[in-house]
Formats: sequence, structure tokens, C-alpha cells
Amino acid sequence: MLKRFTNYYKPHKRIFFIDLFCALSIAIIDLLYPAFTRTILQDILPEGNLNSLFTLLALLLGLYIIRCFLDFVVLYWGHIMGVYMESDMRRDLFNHLQKLPFKFYDNNRTGELMSRVVNDLNEVSELAHHGPEDIFLSVVMLLGSFIYLVQVEWHLAVLIFCIMIPLILWFTITRRSSLGKSWATVRVKMGEINSSLENSIAGIRVARAFTNELFEKLRFNKSNNDFRGAKRGAYKSMAHFHVGVTFLMTLLNIVVLAVGGYMVFKESIDIPDLLAFMLYINLVIEPIKRFTGFTQQYEKGMAGFRRFCDIMDQEPDIIDRDDAIELINPKGNIELNNVTFSYDDENHILSDINLHIPSGKTVAIVGPTGAGKTTLCHLIPRFYEVNSGCVNIDGIDIRDTTLSSLRKSVGFVQQDVFLFTGTIKENILYGRPDATDSEIKEAALKAEIDDFITSLDNGYDTWIGEKGILLSGGQKQRLAIARAFLKNPPILILDEATSALDNQTERKIQKALEELSRGRTTLVIAHRLSTVRHADKIVVLTTDGIEDQGTHDELFDRDGLYRNLYNSQFV
Repeated sequence: MLKRFTNYYKPHKRIFFIDLFCALSIAIIDLLYPAFTRTILQDILPEGNLNSLFTLLALLLGLYIIRCFLDFVVLYWGHIMGVYMESDMRRDLFNHLQKLPFKFYDNNRTGELMSRVVNDLNEVSELAHHGPEDIFLSVVMLLGSFIYLVQVEWHLAVLIFCIMIPLILWFTITRRSSLGKSWATVRVKMGEINSSLENSIAGIRVARAFTNELFEKLRFNKSNNDFRGAKRGAYKSMAHFHVGVTFLMTLLNIVVLAVGGYMVFKESIDIPDLLAFMLYINLVIEPIKRFTGFTQQYEKGMAGFRRFCDIMDQEPDIIDRDDAIELINPKGNIELNNVTFSYDDENHILSDINLHIPSGKTVAIVGPTGAGKTTLCHLIPRFYEVNSGCVNIDGIDIRDTTLSSLRKSVGFVQQDVFLFTGTIKENILYGRPDATDSEIKEAALKAEIDDFITSLDNGYDTWIGEKGILLSGGQKQRLAIARAFLKNPPILILDEATSALDNQTERKIQKALEELSRGRTTLVIAHRLSTVRHADKIVVLTTDGIEDQGTHDELFDRDGLYRNLYNSQFV
């Protein structure tokens, strides 16, 4: 996992090495100050050499002016590198989400996924910047201090670096596991609270319609309290960690003062040497603080990165084969041969389905709720993979075609219309992003919605709110139909496409849909059987499979399920 994380440094290695070079220069300048102080106290002041004193002070001032510039580079460009890496990870995660099958989204909550894309990667950004820098600075400062202090008094240096500092590092490492578990729990609970919040806000109208505001408050409070409890546990672990580290670092100062004072008393070292030791101990404490801070940051960042990897490791099960071909200008001759499908590999929704949909014909699929009508249509553009059997278009198994060319050949108008937050024009344009304004208007005219759009103050640039909330159900449906007109695919699937329309509008749109269907293969899913009477073929689908098929007149004359369904709507 660490190797996977470090791979994100490669595109930004120039910034990375500049950052480390500046950090190294800062460490060297900081290491010089105690050495200069010892030289001034031990050599220059006793000799009364003012020229050397002012020369050394001027040099120190110049070095600290340079340090200010280096600090700026580290703080600014280091963080920029972290932001770039976070952006790269978020891009990769979003691109990967675009490839994952519908099955993945069926089993994961939207708020949880949003938390992984946004919140989890924030801490990763901080780790990406501060992690290598903190480790590098800690190592340089510790090595530089050790080398210098060994030359001053090696007994005291060994006591500090071979006993006290390893003790502090041991405590830091042993407490890391507890911190890691705590912050991993926080990430999980943050995902849950985001999911609860997204669900409550999206369903606010339903909640108010059922006067369930109190229920929503209680449900949100549970998620909120769980998150609060997780953070409380994380901060408790962090408090134990910091208290222990702070005590050990204070103990380090006391040990140096006690042992150093004893050595001064025994005349093993002089006071300038002890002062140099005390100054270097403060420098030693700084990298230890950095290391302990890195430990905490590492656990936070890696908790987020692990959740990032969890999704990235989800392999899409519907992908292009290596030798997949482009489906170019298909005629739309569809065949389902012995198709069996289930969502959970156990309970079959469709079993041994055999169906031929001739090119350019309109075929309606009717039947009771839960028979698998929509599922069957979702198999044609490979939204789901069949368990057995095959789906062919123009004699080609759709698994042998590229997903892009296949799905470009299929247009959808679904029962549950989804509109993107934005304008009317942007939503129609989604059918074909390179379409011209005149083509957009033509599609709207065919969908019987142009009059409504032009009556608005901002026309096609009218904002429709989140998921089209400012539009009526019928207006949403007609926008979806306009989107299908613009796409102009050879295969069209209408899943209850007129279900949200009133009778008058339905009659208008039905004529437009008939025009849209002409010359292309069309599958119509309908509960309102009056809309499919003129279909070339009607397929009656039940939980047992295809029970019957034929024209309206043929099925009606057979006195079967179709006739019963038809009579139940009109008698």
C-alpha cells in the first residue's frame, strides 16, 4: 500500500525534491545556531574579539533571512504538492467509479461514497506534504545533533541518543496502532453521517409529507452521536499519546540538565558546552515532535488512503475484451438466447429467456410488477452481465463489442427520470454534447416541450434546481424524451416513458414517440396497455418467464394473462 501511495509523487517529483532540498537547508541552518552560540561563548567573548562576534552575528542574520525564503517554499509549494496529489487521487477514484458496475452502486450508499471521494482524501493531502518532509527533517536533525554532541561530550551524547530517544520512539511506535484504529473508525462514522444527511435532505419533501421530521431528527442524531463517540475515542487516544510523549521529552531535558550539571561540577565539561547541549536538546525535541506528529498524521492519512484503495481494488466485472470490436451503425436486430440473470447469483429474476426483436420493429414488454421487464432491458446495454446465455445485436454477442459503441447505440427514457443540476439546455445536451442550438431546439419541439421552455424568462438557460426539482414530473419526462431525440440512437428503450404525463400530454407525446420509433428498434415497457396496442409485437413477461407473445389482437383473442391485464384497466 505504501508503494501505491508513493507512486502519486512521481508526476510531482520536481516539487518534491525542491521541497526536500529546502527542508534540508532549513535543518542545516537550525543546526548551526547552537554551534555558533558555543563558539561565541567559549572562544570569541573570552578573547574580546568584537570583529569576529559581529561577523558571526551578521552571518547568522543572513542565514535566517535565507531561512525565511526557504520556509515560504516549504509551506507553499509543499502544500501545493499535497493538493496536486489529492487531486490526482480524487480524479483516479472518480474515473474508477465510472467503470464500476451497477451492482456496486446497488450495495453502496451515495453519502458513503461521497465521503470517500471528498473527506477521506483531505487528510491524505496533509500526509503527502508533511510526511516525507517530517521524516527527512527528523533524521537530518537527529544525525546532525548526534555528530556534533559526540565531539563535545560523547558520554552525555550516548545517554541521550542511545537510551532516552529510543525510549521516546518506542512509546511513539507502540501507541501508533491504537491511533490508527481510532481514526479508521472516525472515517467509517463520517461516511455514515454523510449518507444519513444526504438521504434526509434528498427526502425532505417526503419526510414533511408524512410529518416524520422527528423520526429524521432521531435517525440523524444517532449517526451524529456515533460520529461524536468515534471522534471522542480518537481524541482520547491522541491525548494519551501526546501526554506520554510530552512527559518523556520533559524528562529528557531534566536528565540532560542533571547529568550535564554533574559533569560541570566534576569539570568534565564547561558551562558553554552544557549550554550547547541544552540548545541541541531543544533541536532534538523538535524532530521528535515532528515524528510524533507524523505518526498521528500517518494514521489519519492512511485510514483515508485505505478506504480509497478499498474502492480502487473493486474490479469492474463489465469491461471491454481485449479483442472487442466497435459496433458501427447497427441495424438493431436483437436476440436474447437462453438468458438467465440474478442480482445475487441465487434468486433468478430471468430464466432461460429467448426473445427475438427484429430490426426497426417496436416490441412492448408487459406483465405484472417484479417480472423483470426493466431488468431485461438493462441487459441490452450491458448495465448488468447475464449469468448464462447471450444477448446479440445484429448477430454479434454484445460482450464482443466495446461498451462505448454499444451504449452509444442505445437510448433510454426511464420511468424514474434523472436530471442533472443545471439548466434545461445542459440536460438536453447530455444526449449529445456536441449538438448545436438548433438541434437542441428541434429535439425539444419533437418532445412537445419547446413551448414551455420558450415561455420561461431565461428560456433554455433556465436553472432547474437540484435533480430538476423546479420542474413538474411531466416536464422532467419530456426533457428526458428530448434528450433521447437528440441522441438519435438506432435502439430505443422506453421504460414507462409516458407514465408521468396527463392524458392530453400523453396523446401529444405518444405521436412524437411513434415518430421517434419509426425506422429504429424500440422496446417499450408499459403498465398502461393502451400505449402499446399498436406495437409490432407484445411480450407478456411473468416471474416464470415469457408466457405469451404476439400482436394486441392475437393476445386478446387467446383469453390469457394479457387479456386479463387489459380488461382490468378498461372494464
